[in-house]
Formats: sequence, C-alpha cells, structure tokens
Amino acid sequence: MDKSDRTLIIIGGKEDRSADKPILREVARRIGSGKLVVSTVAIPSDPDSLFEEYEKAFRAAGVKHLYNLEIKTREDATRENKIRILDDATGVFFTGGDQMKITSQIGNTPILERIREIYDQGGVICGTSAGASVMCETMLVSGGNEESHVIGGSLRMAPGLGLISGVIIDQHFMERGRVGRLIGAVAQNPKNLGIGIDEQTAIIVERESWFYVIGSGAVYVIDGSEVTDSNIAEEPMNKTLSIYDVKMHMLSQGDRFDLRERRPSRMTSRAAEKLPSSDYADVH
Repeated sequence: MDKSDRTLIIIGGKEDRSADKPILREVARRIGSGKLVVSTVAIPSDPDSLFEEYEKAFRAAGVKHLYNLEIKTREDATRENKIRILDDATGVFFTGGDQMKITSQIGNTPILERIREIYDQGGVICGTSAGASVMCETMLVSGGNEESHVIGGSLRMAPGLGLISGVIIDQHFMERGRVGRLIGAVAQNPKNLGIGIDEQTAIIVERESWFYVIGSGAVYVIDGSEVTDSNIAEEPMNKTLSIYDVKMHMLSQGDRFDLRERRPSRMTSRAAEKLPSSDYADVH
C-alpha cells in the first residue's frame, strides 16, 4: 500500500446490504484480495447480529478475508489480541450506532493508532452513519434536527477521530432534516466545510484532496468561507441563527468536489462510467 492511495469511504447511512448493494460493492472492489476488518464498537447491544449482516453482504460482494473487531471497553482497545485483528488489514469499516461510543472507547488507544497506520499506509477506512460522523476532527453528536438553528440550542459537537481535517460530516441528512444544524455547525466553525450525506449515498475521499459521490441520494456541501455576517456571537441565547452569504452545493452521483479549491465539478464521462450502478427505483 502507498500513502498516496489512502481513501475514506463515508456513507450517509442505511446503505443497501442486500441485492445490488452498490456502495458495499465499491468497498469490496477497493479491498480486492485484501483483508477487511468490520468494527462494531458503535453498537450498544447485540453487535454479533449486525456483524453477521455485514459479513453476508461483504462476502457476497467478493470480500474473502473478513474479520470482526468488537470493542466493548477502553481496556479492550489496549488488548494485544484485539490489536492483532488489524494485522495486515487493508481496510476498516465502522458500522453505525453511537458515535460517542466509538470515540470514547478507541480514542487515544493502540487500536486507533493502528487504524491510523493502516490509513497512512494507503488503506481504506469506511464509516456509515455514526461511523461517518467520527471521521473528522470535530464531529456532530446531537441536536438541531428538523428545525432552524437556535443560538445556544441543543447542537453538540465533540472531538472525532481526525482522519480528515477541515470538514464536519452529517449523515441521514435530508431524511432527518439536518440542514439547519449543519449550517449552525459551520457558523460556529466557518473554516470547516459542512458535508451532509443522504442515506444510500457515500462520498469517496481521495488523498484528503477531493471526493466524488456514489449512490442514489445527494450530498450537500455548505461553505461558510465567504460569510459576511452572522449573529451567532452577538445575539442572546435562544435567538434563531442569522447568517449571510453562506454557499451551498448539492451534488449527486457523477459529481466531484475539490476540497482544497472548494469547487464542485462533473466527473469525466469515462470516469463516471466506472461508478457502481444504483437501483434508484428501490430507494425512492
């Protein structure tokens, strides 16, 4: 593996685990003949049944070497037998659940250090739902669903795993009405891009420089770098957020986004032809 080849696959949740499963098939394609480790650390109960679902889906997609990394306590994340599960892994997949369980159980532990090594050596790190939120340095934890953002409201953020910098990820995006909370997060951290990912949709991040979209939903990029004014620092608590000149892009499969230039574009027709197909009728 080469560091220049490292990849993040960040999924908005509820990806298809049966039938055509285009997103999991793309994970499998990138793993190839290598070893994929599925981490169920985010699941508060019955992680074994969830792993069995992913095992069935990934094996059907062609992954031959598949292992379960179950972490129930921070002590588990220091055990040699757990760390050895990651030996020779070419990819790690974080399931959904509770993102605070991921960061509280593996943050600043040998398990996370090993996962960073896999990524830095050119590995593929994937996450869905809660597993998507933890990818960034600052993650959204809770609050703000289906309402306009209120200053000092229930929006809560916490440190993530820091595999990608300069972005804040939100998932189940339009399905759970999270536009207001992501704009609120960007208003508090305008140097960061807000990236909202719909269910059945993923971004493939290459070299932390750019990403492209796969799946049947949309990806929303909120850019606050040119904001001219907001009331987030001046108004009293419980006042609705006001913000001017925030920019939003709406992307779908076949679109790409340059994270350094902060600009969207279309993929070339030849590159787009290589994207996994989706059965849109089953989703909408």
